[in-house]
Amino acid sequence: MEGFKALRNCPTNSTFKPGDLLVIFGEVFDRGYVNGMVQEAERIGMTVVYGTVGRRDESGNIRPLTSQEISEKNQDNLINIPLEAGFDLEPSSQGISPCDQLAGIKRDEWNDVNLDWEQIEESKQKGKERFLKSTRDFIAELDSKYIKDGVNIHFAHTMAGGIPRAKILMPLLNRVFKGSGKRFLSSKDFWESEIGKLCSETFDEVTANTFETLVEETKNIREKSGSVHISYSAYGYHGCEPLLGDEYKWQSYAPYLQGWAKMKLEDLAKKYWNQGLKTQVFNAPEILTNSSSVFMGIEVCLYPLLRALKFENDGKETSVHEACKPLLNDAKDIDAVDAYTQKYMNTDPEVTKRHWDVWPQHNEEPVMAQMKEASDHLISLHKDRNSLMTLPLSEVVFKTTGKAILCEASNPTEPVLWLGHDLVAKTHLKHFES
Repeated sequence: MEGFKALRNCPTNSTFKPGDLLVIFGEVFDRGYVNGMVQEAERIGMTVVYGTVGRRDESGNIRPLTSQEISEKNQDNLINIPLEAGFDLEPSSQGISPCDQLAGIKRDEWNDVNLDWEQIEESKQKGKERFLKSTRDFIAELDSKYIKDGVNIHFAHTMAGGIPRAKILMPLLNRVFKGSGKRFLSSKDFWESEIGKLCSETFDEVTANTFETLVEETKNIREKSGSVHISYSAYGYHGCEPLLGDEYKWQSYAPYLQGWAKMKLEDLAKKYWNQGLKTQVFNAPEILTNSSSVFMGIEVCLYPLLRALKFENDGKETSVHEACKPLLNDAKDIDAVDAYTQKYMNTDPEVTKRHWDVWPQHNEEPVMAQMKEASDHLISLHKDRNSLMTLPLSEVVFKTTGKAILCEASNPTEPVLWLGHDLVAKTHLKHFES
């Protein structure tokens, strides 16, 4: 596949050292990819500088975290300057935000909406200006408090998403991502609607344009730091390679509407890389996070990781298998999980999601129905639907990819890299297997 470059092994020549900086541009929440990078940085002895997107007060205004909220996060070195991106709640000169324009729309009227794009453009520019000021304030505090001569710096961009916070959106997106039968909603129809076009712009603004702002606004730090290593990473998703049979094969989740913004993120990494900067996007495997749970069936592609772990371990089970077995109705069901997911991922219409050249793909009703059936079946094999194998499997992914990303970022090789189940399995076996 043209342009596909995978990181096959975790680099071993990391140059990061105690006292170097890992700067989180965004915010660290539980059950997210960046937690693995934070763990690796702490193991090395790096100083982790945290950020926050802030919170909204009762009047809808963005505010910093309170002392109580900071205490609950238990994150030292937190720069408490709100880095919320996007413009969905930003009022225009007429006092109307994009979300205000969506207020009161009935569910059966979503495709008849005509938005005022002049006001939306005003909101977009105001949102950009607000975010730019916050970023500059964040960088100024970082520079004055943490940056010292001889200290290497890695900026971890963690911003993603950008769904407008309007009541009409979640019912529609539930139909796009989880609907079947009468509840099915074509993601293509949604994406080409006025509301879909708004989502596209907000996704670009939050997921991609924030990375551009980060790189541009840290120019002075790069220039004054001389020979000190400064690198940037961002999290992408552009499909993944699970083990199907005895071969790792690329596949993708559909529909993934954020995909266009992720490709823009990749393009930005390539642009700055060609200018001589160390900018990278890492396309990570699917995990089940607080935000990804909106995507029905995204967790199905996690289960084959058990097969990869066993495959890379000379056919022997690992501590991850032992951690997963007690979660099942019967420990022997772990073999049934593997057999079922292998059959599922090699059966039409599931295989239609392996077309690299047309990614990101929109949903199709037969695929959604099959994915829901697969998700429901695999959940039914567990003792508790709130305690699934996907939790320990997700932890394996974020720990291993976090280590691999930070190691790779110390000596970057490519602006865009894919992290597959082979990398995850090999890294776990070498560095985390008990």
